Amino acid sequence: MCGIAGFVGIGNQEILKKMTDSIRHRGPDDEGFFITHIEHSETPQNAAANLRIGTNNTNIGLGFRRLSIIDLSTGHQPIFNEDKTIAIVFNGEIYNYLELKNNLSARHKFYTNTDTEVIVHLYEDLGEKCFEKLNGMFAIAIWDGRNQKLILARDRLGKKPLYWTQNEKALVFGSEIKSILEYPSIKRELDYLSLQKYLFYEYVPTPHTIFAGINKLESGHYLVFSAEGGSASGGDGKNVNITKFWDQKFNFYPRMSETEYLKELDGRINEAVKIRLMSDVPLGVFLSGGIDSTAIAYYAQKNSAQKIKTFSIGFDDPSFDESKYANLAAKFLNTEHHSAKFGARELLDALPQITELMDEPLADGSLLPTYLLSKWTRKHVTVALGGDGGDELFAGYPTFQAHKLVGVYNKMPSPFRKLFKRAVLLLPTSYNNISLDFKLKKFLADTESEICHRNQIWLGSFTPDMQNDFFLQKSLGNIWEELENHLLNIKEESPENQLLYMYQKQYLRDQVLVKVDRASMMNSLEVRAPLLDYTLVDFVNSMPYNMKIKGWTTKYIFKRLMADKLPKKIVYRAKKGFGMPIGKWLRGELKEMATDYLSEARIKQGGLFSYPYVKKLLDDHFFGRADNRKYLWTLLCFEMWREKWLNK
Repeated sequence: MCGIAGFVGIGNQEILKKMTDSIRHRGPDDEGFFITHIEHSETPQNAAANLRIGTNNTNIGLGFRRLSIIDLSTGHQPIFNEDKTIAIVFNGEIYNYLELKNNLSARHKFYTNTDTEVIVHLYEDLGEKCFEKLNGMFAIAIWDGRNQKLILARDRLGKKPLYWTQNEKALVFGSEIKSILEYPSIKRELDYLSLQKYLFYEYVPTPHTIFAGINKLESGHYLVFSAEGGSASGGDGKNVNITKFWDQKFNFYPRMSETEYLKELDGRINEAVKIRLMSDVPLGVFLSGGIDSTAIAYYAQKNSAQKIKTFSIGFDDPSFDESKYANLAAKFLNTEHHSAKFGARELLDALPQITELMDEPLADGSLLPTYLLSKWTRKHVTVALGGDGGDELFAGYPTFQAHKLVGVYNKMPSPFRKLFKRAVLLLPTSYNNISLDFKLKKFLADTESEICHRNQIWLGSFTPDMQNDFFLQKSLGNIWEELENHLLNIKEESPENQLLYMYQKQYLRDQVLVKVDRASMMNSLEVRAPLLDYTLVDFVNSMPYNMKIKGWTTKYIFKRLMADKLPKKIVYRAKKGFGMPIGKWLRGELKEMATDYLSEARIKQGGLFSYPYVKKLLDDHFFGRADNRKYLWTLLCFEMWREKWLNK
């Protein structure tokens, strides 16, 4: 596990070191660099391109920061093939690397025991097809000196981040945007359409970022940049080709009986957890007391000869505290449990550091507790297993039930629906975690649209219509662009499978996994997600939808599987998000900060939003007229980001 960065174009090791120093938190144990001059052949076909890039100052630079997990003694990167014509820097873990190594050993000589070297030799044999053979989480940069090309690749589900951009000086890449911003000619320009998408989604959907011209490499894709016969310049990107090597499928396996599904699911989750216990450093499990994390802890304990270490945190506010369920799970599984409890002060004290490290705004309130959980866990272990992906695979969110309710609601007589809406609007505002009035008002925000569009209205913050009223810059572009492009890939699937696909391609990848990656890597902690093993994902996606939600029971097949393995109180407890009481805090501990960052002077200085609109959001929330937590938190996160990263 580490952070990677690099460029093809004008640059030197001093630049490269600045890029990797900016992401030192991802790998505090070691650093490594590879930089070499690129020699171009002067043929008529490429002479003009070479003039644009400059044959005397074109370099390839690969930089690396290491968090030591496997092969502590010989795992220094970059790593090379036998004749050093191919170099790699790699962030992640390949869980099937020993099997791949056995197949490669007859043809290649290995000088390390790392999974990284396996990728180098696999690339020698298969070229870009090698990524299809890897089971793991990864962001990879390979320099192929034989063919004068750079290859960037990202894992299937997007667990590891990888950003890139291209200008007249170079193609530049990095594990985080901040490393790219260290390259001298990269401009910090706000992408207005990406900002509008952030205001709606609460994150910027892949492949764009909040910065104009800086891109996220899509999950399950690889990028090839040809330096021979090409140019490092280029808004046109003609010498960049991006190829998909994997996508979610929903009819990959033949149908089975429920008993067969249970048996197969048990074996696949067990194997996914087992292979992720591989580590040369201490390892533990995040334990929230929900079914996902407790199931991971169950299978981890099943495959461990010693007590596994589990970690949880709790909160003073009882509407957000899950610690009693985590303690119940730990006692039942007989783990070595470590828990801590935090109040508002500890959470809010973490905000400045998170703002320092989050180079793209993310309005997920659970980032703060995830950061504290990671910080607490890192005191004891270097690797943790988590339960991410369970809700997106098995239809675990309350929204899946709500979509079923829409059909019932829309069949009701119009007078009843009008009366119901009036009654909901009269409900007193509550600031508790996912309170009844919050859920009902979100439900009524959209009951007419198609399922995936309606779902995003429910999940998101400022709708396109709301933005028309307060966004001051330029006309609105297509905020739905990424969602609609994804739907084209699965237009033949049922609406329910389309919904699962969208959760996995957007909410999981661009919000949940980004939150976990940043919060954990800020603390130099590696987090592995067994439920996102791609072979398990393929299997679960191929199950009929009624194996995931049956009647009003979410995660039906998963709960059936764990019902005789875990306490019923954990298996069948209501869904509870890992959040924090933002609504309450905005009227108390956070009020001064919100008033400061969303003041008239700052909002007008930014020139992006209508201050009277923002002032009304603040006043209505402060005086209890409305629960505006999502809107205010979305704006507050952006303004904190803007002050730190855009105005630098």
